[in-house]
Amino acid sequence: MKKIFKYLGYLFVGVLLIGISLFAIVSMTWKKAYDAPYPPISISSDSTVLARGQYLVYGPAHCATCHIDPSDYDAMSAGELVPIAGGSEIIIPPGTFRPRNLTPDIETGIGSLTNEEVARVMRFGVGHDGRVLFPFMPFENMTEEDLNSIISFLRSRPPVSRKIEATEYTFLGKVVLAVGMIKPIQPGATPKKALKQEASVVYGEYLANSVANCAGCHSPRDLKSGEFTGPKFSGGLIFEETAATFTTPNLTPDPETGVLATWTEDTFIQRFKSGPIHEGTPMPWSSFAMMNEVDVKAIYMYLKSLPPTKNLIEKTVVMKD
Repeated sequence: MKKIFKYLGYLFVGVLLIGISLFAIVSMTWKKAYDAPYPPISISSDSTVLARGQYLVYGPAHCATCHIDPSDYDAMSAGELVPIAGGSEIIIPPGTFRPRNLTPDIETGIGSLTNEEVARVMRFGVGHDGRVLFPFMPFENMTEEDLNSIISFLRSRPPVSRKIEATEYTFLGKVVLAVGMIKPIQPGATPKKALKQEASVVYGEYLANSVANCAGCHSPRDLKSGEFTGPKFSGGLIFEETAATFTTPNLTPDPETGVLATWTEDTFIQRFKSGPIHEGTPMPWSSFAMMNEVDVKAIYMYLKSLPPTKNLIEKTVVMKD
């Protein structure tokens, strides 16, 4: 009996030492610094460029959905250009993420950053301090024209002094960073200078993957690492919100399990125009309602061109009591 307790004691001490060592290693290594190039940026005050930037920020790129205070959502939905000054939180297993103030305020916004530093965050997911960001923004393949337009627009806005507290990582999040599961994003190819804005499969592919991030939510993913775990656009990602549990639908044209198998182009367009229906929906409907018909048609055409993937989603919304 004494030997059993003795061995259990050794086991306990061993596990404790391993735990302490792991904690120490993670604590010392999770703040990795990475190197990434600084994309060249051409800031413009041209009205056409600023209009394009405004459209992207409040519309398809839905920067405003995350980078505004929740109290401004209704005003944004009504078309008001509310300050892109942060104030919301995204809580997932790796931590509590707080999108930053994107106004040109020097002390609390992006006023102290160069245009190239802002572009590097968007293109490669690397901050001005060299630390990698979790892959919330799929802008690595955004065209040079659109990247320039967004940054030009952000620079043109009035500065708003609003200090945003730093993102807080859980131990899991720190482990993910320490072991290098999250690394700088790499563009799939050299980003194009521009794309013709037309109702086409090519432009729809660009919007769905590199601007609106349809793939980011409508695909099976590991929320601990952000890795895709199944065919893109086949749905199945679960969001636990206060009012309901949301499961993203299958957007492929599978005749049995894909929602687009029965949706006409007009149905698709009208759904985008109608805005949010369910309280707490993670879908940025308010931003997408601002998209023009050309962009919505292009996305529809692209999704209809995808290979069908069978993935039955029983219910996309389950309301909570």
